[in-house]
Amino acid sequence: MALEIRQNLKLTQTLIMTQKLQQAIKLLQLSRLELLGEIHQVLETNPVLEESQIEDKGEMGPEAESLSLSKDGEPLESEASNGTEAKSAAEEWDWDGYLQDRLMPTPTAGEFEEREAAPFENLNAQKTTLKSHLIWQLRMAELDEEAEAIGAMIIGNLDRNGYLRATVEEIAGEMNVTPERVGEVLAVIQSLDPPGVAARDLKECLLLQLKASGQQDPVVTAVVEHHLHNLGNKNYQAIARDLKVSMEKIFQTSEIIFKLDPKPGREFDSEDADYINPDVHVQKVGNEYIISLNEDGLPKLKVNTFYLEALRNPESLPDNVKSYIQKHLDNALWFIRSIHQRQKTLYKVTESIIRFQKDFLDQGLAHLRPLTLRQVAEDVQMHESTISRVTTNKYIHTPQGVFDLKYFFNSGINQILGDQIASESVKEKIRQLVQGENPENPLSDQEIADLLRRDNVIIARRTVAKYRGMLGVLPSSKRKRPGYRRKNLPETSPS
Repeated sequence: MALEIRQNLKLTQTLIMTQKLQQAIKLLQLSRLELLGEIHQVLETNPVLEESQIEDKGEMGPEAESLSLSKDGEPLESEASNGTEAKSAAEEWDWDGYLQDRLMPTPTAGEFEEREAAPFENLNAQKTTLKSHLIWQLRMAELDEEAEAIGAMIIGNLDRNGYLRATVEEIAGEMNVTPERVGEVLAVIQSLDPPGVAARDLKECLLLQLKASGQQDPVVTAVVEHHLHNLGNKNYQAIARDLKVSMEKIFQTSEIIFKLDPKPGREFDSEDADYINPDVHVQKVGNEYIISLNEDGLPKLKVNTFYLEALRNPESLPDNVKSYIQKHLDNALWFIRSIHQRQKTLYKVTESIIRFQKDFLDQGLAHLRPLTLRQVAEDVQMHESTISRVTTNKYIHTPQGVFDLKYFFNSGINQILGDQIASESVKEKIRQLVQGENPENPLSDQEIADLLRRDNVIIARRTVAKYRGMLGVLPSSKRKRPGYRRKNLPETSPS
């Protein structure tokens, strides 16, 4: 077969991702905080768009929707006001007065009255950190200048849990002193509050806490020094056999060690809590749930009337000015429509989720239903990718609490009677079983699977282990607490 070059005509359909379509998709998946930043950025770059100070019914303005220029530069919409044609806004605008108002310095409040300002240190509330707490104690220890400098270097090398992450030799080399001198200052810092601070490992941390509490039991000290691994694995028999003491003594020793803090610096952790501002609020009124979108803080957008008036009489405007205004007007109108479409889509998807998860909103987590993106997409007649985007980084406030919208989409576990139960509900059942177990004889993964089967849930042992790990629950061998029943049961007197 000979090779030859031919020209063929073929008709195909392709989806072109225009810049406006990309912007609409981007707005759909933005969180509320990111949307606010995007709006402010567009307000800074598009002069036709501005923030409305009053709440209008239509932020775009009725004339902005239909105002556009034809190929000849004439407006497609012709309006007459009182029988006379509107004058050019560019000619009527008083630029001298506008610039004079903008450039005139505005008087400050201090030019009119004198007020006694509050002390600056009272305006800035700061939490006490671990390092500031130790520095304060170090200055009260009446050390010489060199020792204070070494102490500050040691404190600066503590991590958030209070452990020293630099060796004595490294600190000595940095400060040009002997390691013995650093060791002396380190001993002073280890005697400060909180007990166990500036330790180099877990063993030293626990020993410092035992010393600070006045605990002098040699068995407790021996367990910390030589049997922390066995203590973590609950291997009490190996500890009792090596130390040649009774099991009861090992139980008492373990209770003392478990009360110690392995991370003495975490009480000074300065991380602030992350507060969630929900995108949607759902309230129950009677037997129905009312949906309201959270638009607090979001600017109300509208088109600048100055540019609208300029487009009504384009003859007086140069061609480049007309194209500039028309381009930014189109972008402004598309941006406003995209925000409206985003809010409308979010409302419809939330309404669909509430229809599927009404039992959860009424009765709690045990009644959460399995739900997929396809089910919601078919319900609202949208594509699955649209549902995925609109539920990304969005939070909803319900009578059951604040949840991520993705929380309502979860897989299902088969039940004996043929129905399905949501995986989150199964996790809650596992959590309740672990909380109610006997600490002396905790439930194994197979026992939990058997109990769930009695509760009409078909689940394998490996699935229980997977969900247990996701809940942060240790295996049964690590949860076991020997001697618990003997310690907590009331003593019975002989009859």
